[in-house]
Amino acid sequence: MKIDINDKFKEECGIVGILSKKKFNLSSMMFYSLNALQHRGQESCGITYSDGEKLICEKDMGLVSEVFSKDNHKEAIGFSAIGHVRYSTYGESTITNAQPILDDYTYGQIALAHNGNLTNAAIIKKHLTESGFKFNTATDSEVILKLIQKKYDSSIEKTLKLVANHITGGYAVVILTKDSLYAMRDTNGIRPLCIGKFNDGYIVCSESCALDIVGGEFIRDVYPGEIIKISKDGIETINSIKNPSCHTCAFEYIYFARQDSVIDGISVYKSRLKAGELLYKECPADGDIVVGIPDSGIAAALGYSKASSIPYETGFVRNNFIGRTFISPLQNKREEALTAKLNVIKGNVQGKRVIVVDDSIVRGTTCKKIISLLKEAGAKEIHFRLASPIIKSPCYLGINTKCKKELIGSSMSVEEINDYIGANSLGYISIEGLLTCLRKETACLKCFK
Repeated sequence: MKIDINDKFKEECGIVGILSKKKFNLSSMMFYSLNALQHRGQESCGITYSDGEKLICEKDMGLVSEVFSKDNHKEAIGFSAIGHVRYSTYGESTITNAQPILDDYTYGQIALAHNGNLTNAAIIKKHLTESGFKFNTATDSEVILKLIQKKYDSSIEKTLKLVANHITGGYAVVILTKDSLYAMRDTNGIRPLCIGKFNDGYIVCSESCALDIVGGEFIRDVYPGEIIKISKDGIETINSIKNPSCHTCAFEYIYFARQDSVIDGISVYKSRLKAGELLYKECPADGDIVVGIPDSGIAAALGYSKASSIPYETGFVRNNFIGRTFISPLQNKREEALTAKLNVIKGNVQGKRVIVVDDSIVRGTTCKKIISLLKEAGAKEIHFRLASPIIKSPCYLGINTKCKKELIGSSMSVEEINDYIGANSLGYISIEGLLTCLRKETACLKCFK
């Protein structure tokens, strides 16, 4: 039986920006950093780089390894670059909407890559269209780019400050000109962005794991509402807000981010491990073994096992090597291409009371199939535990839910969800418990309310 492990929230994308004092082959560093962020988007990827005189853009549909291995891929020799991996939440999955977006206008070339969603993109686009601006894509990323052109005021630095006052939502953006790299983050810090250093330059990226993979040294996170400029002279903050409050999206820790990343000072792995421990305290269950759903449920399962003293056992094997030969803009084809096989290890669960720990339930279809697999394998009892609170509301800040009817937690009680998925019991961590795991009082929790 195939399991649609993509019955999960989806983050929009991952972004990278690099600038070096010396000209070098950027291709290797861009490949490895983008590949480290591949979990954030698998539909398309691209880079735009500067050779000091002009910007060159290369992008295509597919995974990073596929796009970079194509015969027509050219080595990126230059001083700076930005890169992007995409999962579409705004605009269809087509090459037209792939990023970075490169544009020419009166003041020179400019390229942009964006993670997140603008909540006022439609109204800004309407005003820009009425002012004569023509759009080549259906993304809200291009809205930012056109707004930069419209608001241009003697320098990019001044213009970005103006633009930041006009856009709302959850976003992280990297912008490239021929001689400078810029990065900006929304005023609530909902989407992550960090800064690192390497040999002769700097790198900004969505997650610290992308720094680690290229041997970069973590410096700090970009602060909420901050705009930074990176040039051969170093890093300069060109915009900041007083006493910023960081409301990082809780799902960065629950599901989106790689577990070896550290986001806003919090280890993703440790937060998931702690969530599992608190999950046991809040929702204990009697069982013979604890199993985790690969990949994001495993750390929480280990935490549950540790707190309960119930042995952890590998219950499932995920096939990570399913081929990807095409990317289709049609939803059914995307789901077909992203469907992976999750196999149960029958001998480990047969005749046992199994406590299954996963990161979240969105629509309920995945956990229902997982429970069916376990029953077919001979599990005696199945107790399902979730390392996130009940998801009740859609998100408009970079996650692919559009309405409440897509969310099982918005219309059913815990008991009703349990009956639907067919478990012996069901339990979720509380919002208070989640915040304890994150060691912070503030996070974006809108989808749980």
